[in-house]
Amino acid sequence: MIAGGAGGGGDIAAGGSSGGRIIEMIEIGHKVATPPKTTTVEKLKRRFKETFFPDDPFRQFKGKSSRTKWILGAQYIFPLLQWVPEYSFKLFKSDFVSGLTIASLAIPQGISYAKLAKLPPIIGLYSSFVPPLVYSVLGSSKDLAVGPVSIASLIMGSMLTEVVEPNKDPYLFLQLSFTTTLFAGIFQASFGILRLGFIIDFLSNPTLVGYMAGAAIIVSLQQLKALLGIVHFTNKMGLVAVISSVFQTTSEWSWQTILMGLSFLAVLLLARHVSIKNPRLFWLSAGAPLASVVVSTILVFTIGAQKHDISIIGKMKHGLNRPSWDMLTFDSRYLSTVIKTGFLAGITSLAEGIAVGRTFASLKDYQVDGNKEMMAIGLMNVVGSCTSCYVTTGAFSRSAVNSNAGCKTAMSNIIMSITVMVTLLFLMPLFVYTPNVVLSAIIITAVVGLVDVPSAIYIWKMDKMDFVVCMCALFGVLFISVQSGLAIAVGISVSRILLQVTRPKIEMLGRIPGTKIYRDLNHYKDAIPIGNCLILAIQTPINFINTTYLKERISRWIEEKMEDDKQFALQFIIIDLSSVSTIDTNGISFIMNLKKTMTKRNLEIVFVNPEGEVMEKLQRANSVDDFLGPNSLYLTVNEAVIALSSSTTNL
Repeated sequence: MIAGGAGGGGDIAAGGSSGGRIIEMIEIGHKVATPPKTTTVEKLKRRFKETFFPDDPFRQFKGKSSRTKWILGAQYIFPLLQWVPEYSFKLFKSDFVSGLTIASLAIPQGISYAKLAKLPPIIGLYSSFVPPLVYSVLGSSKDLAVGPVSIASLIMGSMLTEVVEPNKDPYLFLQLSFTTTLFAGIFQASFGILRLGFIIDFLSNPTLVGYMAGAAIIVSLQQLKALLGIVHFTNKMGLVAVISSVFQTTSEWSWQTILMGLSFLAVLLLARHVSIKNPRLFWLSAGAPLASVVVSTILVFTIGAQKHDISIIGKMKHGLNRPSWDMLTFDSRYLSTVIKTGFLAGITSLAEGIAVGRTFASLKDYQVDGNKEMMAIGLMNVVGSCTSCYVTTGAFSRSAVNSNAGCKTAMSNIIMSITVMVTLLFLMPLFVYTPNVVLSAIIITAVVGLVDVPSAIYIWKMDKMDFVVCMCALFGVLFISVQSGLAIAVGISVSRILLQVTRPKIEMLGRIPGTKIYRDLNHYKDAIPIGNCLILAIQTPINFINTTYLKERISRWIEEKMEDDKQFALQFIIIDLSSVSTIDTNGISFIMNLKKTMTKRNLEIVFVNPEGEVMEKLQRANSVDDFLGPNSLYLTVNEAVIALSSSTTNL
């Protein structure tokens, strides 16, 4: 039976209770308790629930009638049913204005991002029509504005170009794009259905800051082709390749194109700057892209594009999305590339969409269910892959405009979609003379905000290792590839976590004068070490991956204590287990061996405040091997010190 010691060297009595076995400190008056006995099935059930259902989405069904449960279930699957019954004309007026506003931004951005993904411009408009309708039914965010985004477009364009040249085989490239979108949607929906949202947490904030900045720089440099009027431009995404291509083609530069591009870029950046400084003027940055498209199109039509070597979009077919499920291809030659591209585009766009949704939900004080969002975005892309769309998600720029325009519900996405539908049906001929250089200026304006210098400075101030991760993502994207930069940053972040687990922190504790509180000697300089005691606090779960390190580190602490403090002979080792949340078989063996080793060295070792799971396993091991013995467990470090000091005095 496990027992704990009390001050004054008194005997320790062990008792039982309905809540589990209790080890009672008679003279001190405190108890060290073991958790109530539970079956293995109950433990697995509790652990499964805490791992995959920390938000307990089923609590709303408890105590409800069958009819109410069916209604709540339908509303859970289709959030549209939550707000439609209470929808009013007043809400519609707000959503109508915000829907038209984001449509004015979505139309030029859709065309621009499709070109970034090496796809026909019409695909960008298709992707701004069907996905918003699907999201408005399944999504839980009121502010998220759905459509193509720069990062997913860049990933698709760069990775698929490695296996298929879009100019040489545009039909195959289109097939691979739709198939990539299908896999991206499957991955995204699976994360939500299987409650695997924690996978996205591997994309830490420093990783995303560096990755987004690198991608934004690459995206902007790619637009130099249109801004300078270059015809023969590299298909590679690396910084060196792009810069080299720019200066190797100086003979192709067109001053007319450069003048037009810089002029419209300056206007767009100015509108963005004014909107940031004065949020009430958000409509400037929202309307500037469409206004630029209209003005530049009229200008080029008037002066004649061919006369001045200005590249234009050209004729685009009109009409709504055609079915594309017959274009999905699973050719073994391209399948691995399609799956990798789908996974990377899916997880990055998912991270962006959920981050944007949660940001605006926090600002407006409502809840967004991350797993439901994953399912909504995933199913949106699955449907999109069958309706001539490529990867879409919630974009920050459009969502910010949507929020500032006063959207109240997801109806704004429906209004935007209807506006895009009208454009597809009737307005496509108006885009024939739209210059590509203006589309490039729109892309640069959209992605320039992704270079978040203040966040990088903040990361540098807070954590230098996080800054290294950030820079690895940045330079990996710039000098290697988009996917390599992200992989390197994630790899370093995961390695850092593994290092923290394999090399856990151990603190040497001392007593703060005038109190019963024990704290880290390196942190609290006025803390006083206890002469004949070595007090150590382990700050991590104990498992197979760190027991060897713990053993070596504790042995070194003991040697250092004996060498540095020869005035007091070391007699006691106190191990604080308060921060040890879990322990495995190797951990139990480590404690048993540590106890035996200390006994051979004539040192007494005791343990303080083991948590529930740890206590349960210690009790189970003790009943088999009886290795702890009496007076080995204490509730606090102070009680352990008092008890050990009293026993020394009695001797």
